[in-house]
Amino acid sequence: MKGQNKLFIAIILSLVLGVVLGALVHFNYPKETIDSFSKNIKLLGTLFIRLVQMIIAPLVFSTLVVGIAKMGDMKMVGRVGAKAMTWFITASLTSLFIGLVIVNVTAPGEGTNIVMNVDDAQDLLKAHSEFSLEHFVNHTIPKSVFEAFSTNEILQIVVFSIFFGVALGAYGEKGKMVTDFLDRIAHVVLIMVNYVMWTAPLGVLGAVAAAVAKYGFEIFTLYAHYLVAFVLGILSLWVVLLIVGYIILGKRLKDLVRHIKTPLLIAFTTTSSEAVFPKLVEELEKFGAQSKIVSFTLPLGYSFNLDGSMMYMTFASLFIAQVYGIHMPIEKQILMLLVLMLTSKGVAGVPRASLIVIVATCSMFGIPPEGIALILPIDHFCDMARSMTNVLGNALATTVVDKWEGHIAIEQENI
Repeated sequence: MKGQNKLFIAIILSLVLGVVLGALVHFNYPKETIDSFSKNIKLLGTLFIRLVQMIIAPLVFSTLVVGIAKMGDMKMVGRVGAKAMTWFITASLTSLFIGLVIVNVTAPGEGTNIVMNVDDAQDLLKAHSEFSLEHFVNHTIPKSVFEAFSTNEILQIVVFSIFFGVALGAYGEKGKMVTDFLDRIAHVVLIMVNYVMWTAPLGVLGAVAAAVAKYGFEIFTLYAHYLVAFVLGILSLWVVLLIVGYIILGKRLKDLVRHIKTPLLIAFTTTSSEAVFPKLVEELEKFGAQSKIVSFTLPLGYSFNLDGSMMYMTFASLFIAQVYGIHMPIEKQILMLLVLMLTSKGVAGVPRASLIVIVATCSMFGIPPEGIALILPIDHFCDMARSMTNVLGNALATTVVDKWEGHIAIEQENI
């Protein structure tokens, strides 16, 4: 715990230093220098993210396979999976609904007069043009597990791992040697996690300094109405998640938040919930959750339970409609909510997945998809809150499922 606190302090100091350094560059140098600085300092963040990505595939595969195989009884796999999906679906619908309510109540897009840079949205529009049922199937089912590993397609790795784990469990005692081997692999990778996490302060410094240098503080003033409404939505979602968490976990909720404070901070500053996956596995096991439940539920959550991203999808889609003066009757908004519930599951693991889904949804409901350019300048800051919320949601989902499985360690403080 002492080492964890040192890491937390180092990240906080890096965050402050990143803001100061970025502000100095933004307010004292010309645009060419700012662009060059942002591009180069951001490499620190890229270094950290790539180190994490390096260990995610072997960690997801080994932990998920071991988690399923150790359950032994395939009925237990089905039972735990059903409980996990019940939480995921309920949390997703709740998150989408909160986004819908907040954007209607605050109406941040009404009366807005913003000049768009549509060129910034071209990559997302291109990504949307490739979004289809065929894309969903191709993105979900791997044609080669080696290709899935090489490209870090988490959802494809999860699908293969589930099949492999179920088959290994059905193999019985003869498969125990393979299970033990993968268990050892998982523990070695978790040791690597500790090494990699000490590069997190560098990642935070690079990501924050680049964002502040490029956008400065004006971005908060320019989009104050949008950011305030979005923060209100995120806070509302946090309140709901924490209340439900307290109802189920009781006083242990405080201990859970204490354990995941470093993953939350890393997700917030690096805008990547994926970056904290290995550390989150470690902290949830330290909290007392069964490793087999963590290994099974958490990877699924990263594909199906991104609460912060879900809230943002309805919020941003309807914000763009408001800016263009497009009236969306409530029945159409509810239909949009249900569509988002389905389409969002098809792009799990895709970079900037939330924005790609928003583009697809806008086109489907007659909202100009070019409106995505409206929110691109501040999406980095919104993504900070989205990523942190995704981590909280998956930590709660995993521990709640463990509690529903009757695990006593979740019901009381570790001694």
